[in-house]
Amino acid sequence: MHGEYKVPGGKLVVVDLDSIEGRIANFRLAGDFFLEPDSALEAIDQAVNGLPVTSESRHIAEVIEQALPEGTQMLGFNADAVATAIRRALRRATEWRDYDWQLVRHGALAPRVHLALDQVLTEAVGEGLRRPTLRIWEWNEPAVVIGSFQSVKNEVDLDNAARYGIDVVRRISGGGAMFMEAGSVITWSLYVPGDLVQGMSFADSYAYLDDWALTALRSLGIEATYQPLNDITSPAGKIGGAAQKRLGNGAVLHHVTMSYDMDRERMTEVLRIGREKLSDKGTVSAAKRVDPLRMQTGLEREEIIERMVATFRELYGLSDGRLTSGELDAAHQLAAEKFSSDSWLHRVP
Repeated sequence: MHGEYKVPGGKLVVVDLDSIEGRIANFRLAGDFFLEPDSALEAIDQAVNGLPVTSESRHIAEVIEQALPEGTQMLGFNADAVATAIRRALRRATEWRDYDWQLVRHGALAPRVHLALDQVLTEAVGEGLRRPTLRIWEWNEPAVVIGSFQSVKNEVDLDNAARYGIDVVRRISGGGAMFMEAGSVITWSLYVPGDLVQGMSFADSYAYLDDWALTALRSLGIEATYQPLNDITSPAGKIGGAAQKRLGNGAVLHHVTMSYDMDRERMTEVLRIGREKLSDKGTVSAAKRVDPLRMQTGLEREEIIERMVATFRELYGLSDGRLTSGELDAAHQLAAEKFSSDSWLHRVP
């Protein structure tokens, strides 16, 4: 069995192993990482051999850490990365290049239709009706999009939202609220088979699915890094955040919103940002937490999107696609029946 794991921002970890009578055998670790002393490699191999194939990633990592010689230096990877590669090998996980990726860029749609499309397209990928897809959002109206488990009254000043004509909608993924105006953010969704993140912890999959985006941002001169659990940030400030939803059919929705050019005052009038959350982030102003891409790059929004698409295409391959009439019809129906309903918006009052 063969497994690989590219550490986000780090090195490639490669493992080969056999499964004999329910235990790992003939284990071999390789990769382009740095490891000192040389004897640490043999120590890792010996520690893994004999482990039950049912071992969870955390247990594998603990066994590796305990077996390392004193003073071991691991650069570009760690014991958790080795454990992830092992679990991916045992569960026969896939890689980015194993799929024929499709790009979807449709005309402007209402925010609630975008949210419905996320559900429709994730379900389609899980059922084998659509290839894995990268979709770029476009819209021409303002909205606040809250996470699946957020309280409406705690997150949004509904009076101010109504005064400014800002729609409030709830998505199917968790995470925090997003303030979105036409042309002010860059939002994309990935619809991927669960096999792509097989063997990874939930937290690790966030960084893994956004590593290509960090590569694109760095090519624009932005020192972009990932801040667990779900933030894309830089020395100048936070750029954006990610959220996920995993469906019962095995498919994963991973979507990200990055700030391009924001109305800071309007955002703070509409969003209720709690003091506890701000203190946890080490700042006293919600507006100061975010540093838009326009300020950091000086580029037009479309130029940034084009660079991101080009980066994805170069790394993993990407063909141009479109939404089918059936997908659009299903999304409009779901938007009307679910995402426009008070019962969905206020399911957490």
